Amino acid sequence: MVDENGLQSQPTTMDHREPNMITALLSGGAAGLGVDVTLFPLDTIKTRLQSEAGFKASGGFKGIYSGIGPAAIASAPTAATFFLAYEGVKQLFSNRVPSKYEPGLHMFAASAGEVAACVIRVPMEVVKQRMQAQLYRSSIQVVRVTLQREGFRGLYRGYMSTVIREVPFSIIQFPLWEMFKKSWSHHQGRCVDSWQSSLCGAVSGGMAAAITTPLDVAKTRIMLADHNSSIAKGNIANAIRIVYGQQGVSGLFAGVVPRTMWISLGGAVFFGIYEKSKEFIQSKIGLNK
Repeated sequence: MVDENGLQSQPTTMDHREPNMITALLSGGAAGLGVDVTLFPLDTIKTRLQSEAGFKASGGFKGIYSGIGPAAIASAPTAATFFLAYEGVKQLFSNRVPSKYEPGLHMFAASAGEVAACVIRVPMEVVKQRMQAQLYRSSIQVVRVTLQREGFRGLYRGYMSTVIREVPFSIIQFPLWEMFKKSWSHHQGRCVDSWQSSLCGAVSGGMAAAITTPLDVAKTRIMLADHNSSIAKGNIANAIRIVYGQQGVSGLFAGVVPRTMWISLGGAVFFGIYEKSKEFIQSKIGLNK
């Protein structure tokens, strides 16, 4: 990283070793799988609260693990792709960007990571959420019916709304996570431990989750809507208008409590596993040497 005068700053004892691409790939995959499988029931409750049919009609507390198959399959490659792009962009520009613009770099890196990760995430989300809302009996049936009715593009319904949800979320969460870690490092005079990074991730994730809930509601409605309906076209502004017209502000923040809880806990698990995996790979396997 360069300083405010454009000169390269010297590393301190509090600097983290930046992971190489293999480390980022493996650590991100482990983190994604861990958080998605562990906290899947909270995600199901959130989805059912946000569905147009309502929580009870969508299954209530029954079949709380419906859709976990596609979620588990896609979670590792999705998170791995995100961190591959995130760490790659950070390392590409870290020595070219003054330190005072570091949060902007983290926002840009997180945005790049989300655009890449959504290529894998969105088809999984479509299948997972339709299973969570108990619209189909199996994941295979979701894929078969979607392809028959909408073609391959049907599996990517909501791609833009997902990106529009994820990018604002990430440009809030990741700069906060990096800032909290940096502040804690300076306070204690050394690098944060994995558990401290985990707590930073929980706080930053919860804050980002609460703020971006209306975008998540719109994305959920788009993915669950009948393919002939206007909301299924994927216009997130239109989806927000429809939800607001039907249910007001409370509808736009449907599921905000389980979403915030889920992502706060998820942030703790996700970043804790990521940092611990990174430490293990760097120290035991020596991929950065």
